[in-house]
Amino acid sequence: MSNKINIEPLGARVLVLPIEGESQSPGGVLLPETAKEKPQQGTIEAIGNSEDRTTDLKVGDRVLFPKYTGTEIKYQGKTYLLMNEEDVLARIK
Repeated sequence: MSNKINIEPLGARVLVLPIEGESQSPGGVLLPETAKEKPQQGTIEAIGNSEDRTTDLKVGDRVLFPKYTGTEIKYQGKTYLLMNEEDVLARIK
């Protein structure tokens, strides 16, 4: 089984693997799935091949994005977000 993603975004879209937040509050209380905040950062896993691209994002970049953006895609047991490249707010260096 390979780690290669077989999903290729079309146009100026990116495929992001969200980085999950803490499952415990700062006070030590375990949080159920429904109480967790949606992830707002992740890693770029694939990039569309489009002339409309406006940024120099690369696979492997860690990025910030708005809380409720993108379309969730479940693939090989992981949940990804497919979003427009312009929805990426910043790259984390």
